[in-house]
Amino acid sequence: MSIFLYKARDKRDQLVEGVIDAVSENAVAVLLAEKGLSPIEIKKQLAEDFERQILGFLNRVRVKDKVVFFRQLSVMVDASLPIVKSLRILVKQNQNKYFKSVISSVADDVDGGAKLSQAMAKFPRVFADFYTNIIASGETSGRLSEVMEYLADQQEKDYDMQSKIKGAMIYPAFIFSGLVVVGLVVMIFVIPQMTTMLKESGVELPLATRVLIGSSDFLSNYFIYILIAIIGVVASLFYYKKTTGGRRIFDLIKIKVPVFGTIVTNVYIVRITRSLNTLLRGGVPASKALKTVRRIVGNAIYEEMLDQTIKEVDEGSSISDSLIASRHMPILVSQMISVGEESGKLEEVLGKLTGFYTREVDNAIANLSILIEPIIMIFLGIMVGSFVAAVIMPMWQLSAAF
Repeated sequence: MSIFLYKARDKRDQLVEGVIDAVSENAVAVLLAEKGLSPIEIKKQLAEDFERQILGFLNRVRVKDKVVFFRQLSVMVDASLPIVKSLRILVKQNQNKYFKSVISSVADDVDGGAKLSQAMAKFPRVFADFYTNIIASGETSGRLSEVMEYLADQQEKDYDMQSKIKGAMIYPAFIFSGLVVVGLVVMIFVIPQMTTMLKESGVELPLATRVLIGSSDFLSNYFIYILIAIIGVVASLFYYKKTTGGRRIFDLIKIKVPVFGTIVTNVYIVRITRSLNTLLRGGVPASKALKTVRRIVGNAIYEEMLDQTIKEVDEGSSISDSLIASRHMPILVSQMISVGEESGKLEEVLGKLTGFYTREVDNAIANLSILIEPIIMIFLGIMVGSFVAAVIMPMWQLSAAF
């Protein structure tokens, strides 16, 4: 099935526009006739059309959707079902209209004689180089079903890891956001009501109370300007992050920040070793595999490291010799890769490294979740205690004066 856009007129001669799923334009005309509509224009909705829409940024495909797509396609290809027919079936099953249009376009191209990898390469936002290179190697080696199954497994592991990291961050982010909102409400609306009474009492206010009142007055009088300044700083940082130098600095901070830096570093190592393992197992040459990994690693520091590795591998060096010289790659990784290259078991070694660092990330995330809760409780206790002391102390002095 494909997605079609149509314009038609109803029985009252009113113009009607809409979207409909059908196998062909003739089928669309029949369906419209059954609804009492007279078609004026019927046009197949292509993925490229979605890209040009105003809300094109919403046309995204989740990693989970791609995992399911590759796994189902692998099963059907393994069952000797033609690729085009398999893709048509997946169009019917998919709920994401943008992804449906992409799969439909891929099916049309394959039906027209293109290779699956070539058809997918037209949609880099959905099927990155990582996918197309592995699928191309599977087509060449005749192991397309096996390669897609392995690809789905690896992407599922990446998805699980990302979900764990996001899950660990939700609780502290929620607590911090709530604390900021409550703090602003108290400082802007509650404290000013108490300030008048305390100032009129004539009691000498403690330092903590004076600081609290001064902060409240500043926020109340300049809140709009502060908000504009914060938005300006955030926008500037966001713009700077998009520059080459800014991206490098932010990516360096990610791997150097205490506690979180180790977790982020291990995540990048897993991404490199797992992707490289997947590509090499799929029959992609080492240099080309490294270039693909370089495009998907997602960190400027590791991209620079891989650029140097690619250069040296092209000149005849081994992968391990280049990685040993890098300050950002643990010595364990480079030494293990060296052993893998010497023994001819590089894919197996990369798999073991991936498993080891995946467990390291899982353990770090679990420990972080356990550690964060008491830290948040202590922080909340200090904040609430300071606020109560700043409010209660002058009240107590005021009552003692009478």
